[in-house]
Amino acid sequence: MARRIKRKSKAGLFFFLLLLIGAGIGGIYLYNSPEFERVKPTIEAPKHLYWNKKAPIKITLRDNTGLRSYEVILSDGKKAVILGRGAINGTPKTYTINVKYPKKSMLDPKVKHYTLRVKVTDKSMWNMLEGNTASKTIDITVDYTRPNVNIIANSRMINQGGSALVVFQASDDNMDKLYIKANSNTFKPEPYKKKGYYASLIAWPFTDDTFEAKIIATDMAGNRRETHIPLYHHNPRYKISKIRATDKFIDGKITDLAASDPEYDAIHDRLKKLKAINETMRLKNEALIHKLSKHVSDEMIDSWKMKKFYPLKNGKKVASFGDHRYYYYGSKDNIVSESYHVGYDLASTKMANVIASNPGKVVFAGENGIYGNMPLIDHGLGLYTLYGHCSQLLVKEGDEVRAGQVIAKTGMTGLALGDHLHFGILVQGIEVRPIEWFDKKWIKKFIDNVFDEADAIIEPTPGKFPKKKH
Repeated sequence: MARRIKRKSKAGLFFFLLLLIGAGIGGIYLYNSPEFERVKPTIEAPKHLYWNKKAPIKITLRDNTGLRSYEVILSDGKKAVILGRGAINGTPKTYTINVKYPKKSMLDPKVKHYTLRVKVTDKSMWNMLEGNTASKTIDITVDYTRPNVNIIANSRMINQGGSALVVFQASDDNMDKLYIKANSNTFKPEPYKKKGYYASLIAWPFTDDTFEAKIIATDMAGNRRETHIPLYHHNPRYKISKIRATDKFIDGKITDLAASDPEYDAIHDRLKKLKAINETMRLKNEALIHKLSKHVSDEMIDSWKMKKFYPLKNGKKVASFGDHRYYYYGSKDNIVSESYHVGYDLASTKMANVIASNPGKVVFAGENGIYGNMPLIDHGLGLYTLYGHCSQLLVKEGDEVRAGQVIAKTGMTGLALGDHLHFGILVQGIEVRPIEWFDKKWIKKFIDNVFDEADAIIEPTPGKFPKKKH
């Protein structure tokens, strides 16, 4: 009898151990099972934001396996209202809530500070099948006031393909973005003289027939103000040329440039090679120039003054800015390629001195495809000058150059058939008419006088009234 009881107790202990082992294995399985994952969902939203109650507040919910439900409550400090609550259909890992201010609610409409509480639960079976929960409290400041923008002074006129200057005041306690939109281009203003004042050069691309410019200011709450810049428009006529593409030209300069880049060296068809160099390579080279000439400093400037540019002593014009060139092969109606000339070509003697007329910083000095050896200089306020086809470069990237310094020698590198200088001017990556910046009267009338008028308002001399000089 004692043996039978002992056997039963051993068997019971064995089964109990098996049960414990099974429970342990089951527990480990459940603990590591995806259905019982323990990672809390996340709520993507700032701790504090500004709101004008017009645009909805976007809150993104995320979870590693799937979202189940959410709740959003808005409180004015005394009362609260539920703006959203419910199940999330399917098993999305990402879900966006658009929180709108309720049209009818018990909340005080005069309150300037609200609290938004967001709660989200995932589809995990953890926590007694209730899932993992996360919550976040967002502080909201209500702001209905649009940024303040006032134009202080601006150039009276702008030419198609030309430049203009605007000086303005802009302020907002919660300013987010401040820029100038001119046609499809964006121009960054630079802080000028005092906090809240800005100056910017703007450009009218010569390929655009019409022009409109406005200052745009937006704040953190989404309030927006657009202020039109009043400018008279003038449309100069740009030349259209037809140029014969000879076999000698293609087998010479074009083939030589193609050999410098494996992308084009494999092209053997003459006309395809011409098109590739004159169009594809040209656009690639100009994209680099545009990228390098977009930078505008965030540092405040107290003044900005340019003398007229005179890069080549006794230089004679050999090509104008803005020429639309059509290349034909054989007969004039057989157009095989086209391009725009975005600089001003000057020639004097062979390997003549190229001069920097104004101080600046060299941002590029090297070979750039059809432009050959090319320095590019930053003169501040988004104004850049380019010197193409040089035979020698006498400056390097990073150099600070002084007015009157010899920076290169003219040549015929790149797509140049004779020794000359291709001189270009850009405003924040947009090519503009060099002829304006050759003219000291134009600079005084449309740049210097604008600054003088603005200075008299920003920092007035006691007893003196500002006068318009342009």
